[in-house]
Amino acid sequence: MTDVMASPRAGRVRGVRRDGIASFRGIPYAAAPAGPLRFRPPVPVPAWGGVRDAGSFGVAPPQLPPGPGAPSAWRPADGLDCLSLNVWTPDPGAGGLPVMVWLYGGAFKHGSAGRPDFDATVLASAGVVVVTLNYRIGFEGFGHIPGVPDNRGLRDQIAALEWVRDNVTAFGGDPANVTLFGQSAGAASTALLMTAPAARGLFRRAIAQSIPDACLSPAEARRATAVLAGAAGVAATWEDLAGLSPEEILRHQDAPLPEPATGGSAFTPVVDGDLVGGPPWRRLRDGAGRDIDLICGFTHDEARLYTSAVPAAAIDLPAAAAALRLPERAVADYRTAYPDRTDPELLTVMMSDALFRMPTTRVAEAHTAAGGRTWLYDLTWQSPRLGACHILDVPLAFGNAASPLAARLLGTPPPPGFAELSAQIRTAWTSFAATGDPGWPRFDRERGTTRSWNVPATEGAYPLPASRRIWLDVVPTE
Repeated sequence: MTDVMASPRAGRVRGVRRDGIASFRGIPYAAAPAGPLRFRPPVPVPAWGGVRDAGSFGVAPPQLPPGPGAPSAWRPADGLDCLSLNVWTPDPGAGGLPVMVWLYGGAFKHGSAGRPDFDATVLASAGVVVVTLNYRIGFEGFGHIPGVPDNRGLRDQIAALEWVRDNVTAFGGDPANVTLFGQSAGAASTALLMTAPAARGLFRRAIAQSIPDACLSPAEARRATAVLAGAAGVAATWEDLAGLSPEEILRHQDAPLPEPATGGSAFTPVVDGDLVGGPPWRRLRDGAGRDIDLICGFTHDEARLYTSAVPAAAIDLPAAAAALRLPERAVADYRTAYPDRTDPELLTVMMSDALFRMPTTRVAEAHTAAGGRTWLYDLTWQSPRLGACHILDVPLAFGNAASPLAARLLGTPPPPGFAELSAQIRTAWTSFAATGDPGWPRFDRERGTTRSWNVPATEGAYPLPASRRIWLDVVPTE
């Protein structure tokens, strides 16, 4: 490894070059959201003198461990100085390289750009500048507080995109050729920012991998804050809530969730009439974001990540349908549409549709109907452990076969086909970022042309028409 320098506007930074790629980590793009800036929109970071070391990732945003026995990306001693980003570039001295900006998933509750799963060395080797960033999550990022702008996490993302616009030339990138891409919560953020007036002009292309429907109404957001504040024994005001430490907030953050806890988040993007006007397909259908090229898609067995651990005897399809806010007839409709599926398989199909597939499909259809250029995909390649489950697309897109996530889903070493499929997806993503063409026909509402990511990749009609018919009938688009 050798040192390498770059000069963004706030001051010089020193990164490292490894395997032909220069990386700069932990660069602040906004001031620490602490003290009087707690629960406030991001503000510019002060300039620094001399050379700032950029060899280590910044602090993760406050969060709990993702599961029992798992380590947390954040510890109380880390504090709140979490608004930083990381840059991988083939050549800081180059000019005009395409730029890809990554938003992590995690149900708006977990996530850190410092995870080894998001190391962009392999992706950047295709000739693109890759930026990954931290944004506030949970109540810190999305809790509704009277008198304070909502959606601070989205505002963090916009601030990072503004940093890219103003600074990426110092790393060899073209600020006029930025592709925003993300998975799950990061995909929802990507779709929402396509329609946000404050993000207009900050990116020209988008890749949204597994878009959830993740918007709270103002009433739901107010209730969630009231429940958290009540559990913490304070008033639902900025003064009282800002007086709580991050760990106190986290201790009560799941209080608004129904019992038993669903594993989701009570704090997600809020319909504020400014950044968020509702589910992203609403504004997309009206033409917002029409000028942004979009790839979106889903994994074929999204919900297997969650259903694989559910004993067959414990599956109650009517209860699951009710939890997913589907009408009573939905179970019968699914049984008719998929007569050869067992109840565990039907649960996976139903949850995959409700959580990710239908929200993603609605985004594709709305963007296409408004005249936007859209490409749709279905990841059908089967991993040896959980099939084509949620988040399988992340190691494939980044090409990190040895990351902790890849080891969990794929085993070690990865199975045959991973390297070939990963190379195909990375080629499509980086070609799209460079030229606007991922290499397969665009989606249209009549034929529903969809890329099936497998070995080999193919194109065909929309892959689950029976599910689409059910959702058109029992859950009409708003």
